[in-house]
Amino acid sequence: MADSNDPLSIALFSEVFMVDQLTRARLSKALPKGMELSHFSVLNHLAAGNEEKSPAQLARVFHLTRGAMTNTLNRLEWAGHIHVRPDWDDARRKMISISPAGRRARDAAVSAIAPILSYTVAEVGAEQVRSILPVLRTMRKRLEQED
Repeated sequence: MADSNDPLSIALFSEVFMVDQLTRARLSKALPKGMELSHFSVLNHLAAGNEEKSPAQLARVFHLTRGAMTNTLNRLEWAGHIHVRPDWDDARRKMISISPAGRRARDAAVSAIAPILSYTVAEVGAEQVRSILPVLRTMRKRLEQED
């Protein structure tokens, strides 16, 4: 069992938390008016996967409660960014897909935040970023196992 006062672990996670906080703040300001980071994340996921997902599947992907995901999906549906339909196999369930308007909103968001992300990677250096990605992925996978 690891030491609970391990300075390396505390320093690492302090940096990760601060990077997360600063990134969220910067990206939230850059997103198109009315779009929240949670909206962008769901739209980006739906656009990348290009397949329908149930609200429960999305909640699992983002490690959220179903209620929190329902709130985000309601806002995205109201904005016309997603399509919600009944599951043909189980009418109690819903299926979610990105709409053409949602794809345009996602693309606009990517255009707004890409310069911030690109600038940061360029300043840090592509080689350093490439070297840390496997470590971060391993950490993420390890933390996902504990859910």
